[in-house]
Amino acid sequence: MTSELIDIGANLTHSSFSADREAVLKRAHDAGVRRLIVTGADLTSSRQALVLAQEHENSLWSTAGVHPHHALDFAPSQREDFLELLRADKVVAVGECGLDYFRNLSPADSQRAAFTAQLELAVEAAKPVFLHQRDAHADFVAILREFSGRLTGGVAHCFTGGPAELEDYLALGLHIGITGWLCDERRGQALREAAPRIPAQRLMIETDAPYLKPRDLHTADNSRRNEPAHLPHVAAALAKLRGATFAQLAQSTTENAVRFFGLPAPTGS
Repeated sequence: MTSELIDIGANLTHSSFSADREAVLKRAHDAGVRRLIVTGADLTSSRQALVLAQEHENSLWSTAGVHPHHALDFAPSQREDFLELLRADKVVAVGECGLDYFRNLSPADSQRAAFTAQLELAVEAAKPVFLHQRDAHADFVAILREFSGRLTGGVAHCFTGGPAELEDYLALGLHIGITGWLCDERRGQALREAAPRIPAQRLMIETDAPYLKPRDLHTADNSRRNEPAHLPHVAAALAKLRGATFAQLAQSTTENAVRFFGLPAPTGS
């Protein structure tokens, strides 16, 4: 049984990591987080994520896509650029893509168009989708249903919903990504109710670093920056909620991530 953890969503190209990225990666490794998926949020960051993944051959992989916040900047002319990225073995998913009506940093119609275009890319590239949804559940589910049976797979990244949303996502065949939102006593109650209901074979874990540092995790530097080394805290909280041991949760979520993203099997190192 392995205690390796895989962080399926870390925004390591974020400027907050510019000064100490290698130290952040070392802390993650020392904490048992041996492999990470670096999230792409637009064309520039997707390219940066791939370069970072290529520089860390055995520990990092990446996604390529356009976050709904940047949907207004997604142009049809970028389609070939993204397809080129998706041909790289180190790029393992399309995204982060989806809908976000909470902040609406891009108009809703632009978000829906960019989301649909990226799902089409995922079908063409035969790679799974790394999904984002906030305050847009009905439209999000409706668009995904249009692609039923065509996608290689999908994961609801940073799932924060309750049991009803969970059932919709499971019916779509999605995997579920859990973050430190679970540890927030103010906002995480619905998620805490849903978490025990996630089938073990559909569950994965992530930090969404530098965002969503677990609210109940107090570190010596008092920083609000989240980092992959904090993933064991999320895993422990999730294991407790599910009535599992840490080792059991580590093993199942690692196996799921390996299978979902097509990663090499754990080495045990």
